[in-house]
Amino acid sequence: MNIVLMESLSIDNDLLERYVRKLINNGHNFISYQRDDNPEVQKQQLKNADIAIIANMPLCKDVIKSAKNLKFIDIAFTGVDHVDIQAAKEQGIDISNASGYSNDSVAELTLCMILTLLRNVRETEKKCHQGGTKDGLVGNELKGKTVGIIGTGSIGSSVAKILNFLGCKIIAYNGFSNKKDDEIITYMPLKELLQQSDIVTLHCPSTNESKHLINKESISFMKKDAILINTARGAIVDSYALKDALNSNKIRAAAVDVFDKEPPLSDEEPLLSAKNILLTPHIAFATKESMQKRAKIVFENIDMWIAGKQINKV
Repeated sequence: MNIVLMESLSIDNDLLERYVRKLINNGHNFISYQRDDNPEVQKQQLKNADIAIIANMPLCKDVIKSAKNLKFIDIAFTGVDHVDIQAAKEQGIDISNASGYSNDSVAELTLCMILTLLRNVRETEKKCHQGGTKDGLVGNELKGKTVGIIGTGSIGSSVAKILNFLGCKIIAYNGFSNKKDDEIITYMPLKELLQQSDIVTLHCPSTNESKHLINKESISFMKKDAILINTARGAIVDSYALKDALNSNKIRAAAVDVFDKEPPLSDEEPLLSAKNILLTPHIAFATKESMQKRAKIVFENIDMWIAGKQINKV
């Protein structure tokens, strides 16, 4: 098999070498490239590839259609909306992802963002450097808050467990599955969830169903002192509606790690001109530990696919 790594997996070279050596010892060819989002460059990289490994780089229909030998796309990511899945299906190309590698890292950043906003950490840190005090910036405790979770897959469920342990009431949107209430989570319609939640946190995939689920109308149902957290996908939130809501004090604050376009952000990004917002450049999944977990899954995907026992199938 000709195996092509199209972008870095963000692991130490020694660890990558161990995985690659095993493939080469089994008779396969392996080549790696620096990331290049130019479709014409991608076509050349995949010209003779049987297996392609990518993380979050876009892989469009034209590139997939041009890769005549391609049989398997190994996505080192949980979300797959950056790959033209339909084009791959039409070509008979199998796809696996790395679901689960970042459950802990995303859940931890979600908690970090919530506490940062509730306790005014950035503002008080700035005041401290300026010789000021906490005056006017006294925050709120997390315990006792109602948290609305939209998307209760592995990550959303992890967030629910953490926040329940910390004394929060957990409610969740019932529109994505037929899950039943349990000892931690109570499911309800979106409007009801937004009306009750002190904190709303997003953990659903980007689909036609979830696109702009958080928009001008849905934001209007939220409490004026509510906080919105998005560590899921940019397309779930109408960024212009969120910007307007923040700048007109319709909600208290927001923290966003994901955008319609992958960072670096352009000057045209609407959330850059929103107030009371914490922005990070898509870091939720990225820890040293999660990158190591991801690499393990990625190369296990290849081993199992070659053996005819595909796992993590998309």
